[in-house]
Amino acid sequence: MRKHTKLSVNVNKIATIRNARGGNNPNLIEVAKDCEQFGAEGITVHPRPDERHIRRSDVFDLKKVVNTEFNIEGYPSSEFIQLIHEIKPEQVTLVPDPPEVLTSNNGWDTVKYGDFLKVVIADLKKSAGRVSIFLNPNPNLVESAKATGADRIELYTEQYAHKYAEGNHENAIAPYLATALKAQEFELGVNAGHDLDLNNLHYLTKKMENLLEVSIGHALVCDALYHGLQNTIQMY
Repeated sequence: MRKHTKLSVNVNKIATIRNARGGNNPNLIEVAKDCEQFGAEGITVHPRPDERHIRRSDVFDLKKVVNTEFNIEGYPSSEFIQLIHEIKPEQVTLVPDPPEVLTSNNGWDTVKYGDFLKVVIADLKKSAGRVSIFLNPNPNLVESAKATGADRIELYTEQYAHKYAEGNHENAIAPYLATALKAQEFELGVNAGHDLDLNNLHYLTKKMENLLEVSIGHALVCDALYHGLQNTIQMY
């Protein structure tokens, strides 16, 4: 049975714009509240140690106002884990990238890092509603992903977006469908994120019937420059 796919708006880009000039314009907290009012079903942040976009203080401020689902992404450093225990978000999404990278650019090797993830996830589940792990589209990684104790996987969709733009839509989505089907077999929920936009999102959600949630930030904010935030969220 097809499940409704929720939209979680990643507000990192809003924080980047704010930080470029100092002050509080745009107001990150008000934008997050507006996103929910306009129809978003979640707010996503990815705080990094250098606070180049989302600040630690933003996470605490957002916790006070987010009424849908608060999803916090990050590498499971000791500082990140402590933050999760303090915030107690509805969802944590673990990414394997080190602090210095520009944006998340790879999924977990759940075979190589399985034991590490088991310990981390068991700890995080004391405070988080559920834990999702960033995963490349590879069905062979699903069983080991399940063994970590994760509730969901988030499919890293950069490869899908690039191949979709080249025109071969079936080829672009094939490994993602295979991975999603394997996840269903192991009773893992499926999220997706990275480089999703108005051009490629509909095809993904139409074909992947068990896709529960997408997290979109950069493209959505770019589209909002032309269409306005309310219209853009409705379009997504």
